[in-house]
Amino acid sequence: MSDAICSAKGCRADAVWVLAWNNPKIHTPERRKTWLACEEHREHLSQFLGVRGFLKDVVKLEDWQAPEGSDGRA
Repeated sequence: MSDAICSAKGCRADAVWVLAWNNPKIHTPERRKTWLACEEHREHLSQFLGVRGFLKDVVKLEDWQAPEGSDGRA
């Protein structure tokens, strides 16, 4: 996926990682939203989601397969 760009604010780098997350207050348990991350921003974005209890999985973009019920993007 050559047009996959990092989700970090202001970053235009190619994404390497998919961060699958879910806000349990508004999403059903199986729902997965996704953010994309370059190598530089993977840890920062993971921590942002993790401290809120939203982060569910971090997967290499090349290995990502959206689960049923996800928003289907990556």
